[in-house]
Amino acid sequence: MKAIQLTSFGGPEVLTPTDLPDPEPGPGQIAIDVTHAAVGLVDVYIRQGLYRERAGLPQPPYVPGLEVAGTVRALGDGVTGFSIGEHVVSLSNNATGGYATVYAAAQERVVSAEGIDPALAVAVLPNAIMAHVALTRVARMAPGENILIHGALGALAAAFPGIARNLGAGRVVGTVRGERTASAAATRLPYDLVVDSNRLPDEKFDVIIDPVGGDVRTRSLDRLAPFGRMLLVGNASGDWDNRLPSNPIWHGNLVVAGFNSGGYFPAHPDVMAPAAEAARQAVSAGLADVEIEVLPLAAAATAHERLENHSANGRLVLATA
Repeated sequence: MKAIQLTSFGGPEVLTPTDLPDPEPGPGQIAIDVTHAAVGLVDVYIRQGLYRERAGLPQPPYVPGLEVAGTVRALGDGVTGFSIGEHVVSLSNNATGGYATVYAAAQERVVSAEGIDPALAVAVLPNAIMAHVALTRVARMAPGENILIHGALGALAAAFPGIARNLGAGRVVGTVRGERTASAAATRLPYDLVVDSNRLPDEKFDVIIDPVGGDVRTRSLDRLAPFGRMLLVGNASGDWDNRLPSNPIWHGNLVVAGFNSGGYFPAHPDVMAPAAEAARQAVSAGLADVEIEVLPLAAAATAHERLENHSANGRLVLATA
């Protein structure tokens, strides 16, 4: 198979095109002929070596890539509910294997994507699944509650407004960096309002979704309503030293919780099916209409560079053909 291999921790130049043996599905696994692989910030962080000490994450050399779309190539022993040639999307459980033409996935991390364009499916479905689980199981959002979503156009954040709408959210507001407010004004995502993250709205929110971190995270405590919940889902700011003051959390009866899908889904496999159905409904309803740019598989290093320098507009997806 054709693949992109990470030869060592470092800059984008460590991503090297190569040929590797096709993986065969083991018991409970599905082999996928990959047509599209999504590129995300987590791929960048792991490549940079930021998580090199974390147990369970890959060490070079390895093939990066968390999310793939394609068709079922072969079924391992014990796999049911899928058929050869079916269009599917899969999430890796250790952020490896996606930048390749063949991928072997555990059955419980594969969902049907029939009837959905594969580039859209890989760009949106996995994140919409995560958004549904985060809002229902962790933030426990109730109908009518108001939601603030930082990094509103980012890969993960962009999945939240559509899922929130389907769950009956009241007001849905997003924030972006100042230079992105013009493009945010043209978004088709179902926000009531998108504002500059340096000028947070005066209103209070029941749930705040924060994939950004840093100063935005600290200032967001003042925007939580009593008994509000702030969900930490990333750190796109790169500010790894940020610390939240504890007294406002205590005094305001606030909840600050983390959500990391890589740790959550293995411990709660039962959530995948209902979350996948909710994600497909949101995509079919046009509630996750994000901007997507498709690059060839060989341009993986370019995709990483653009994520690092913030020049990517929307979701970057690698096509294998």
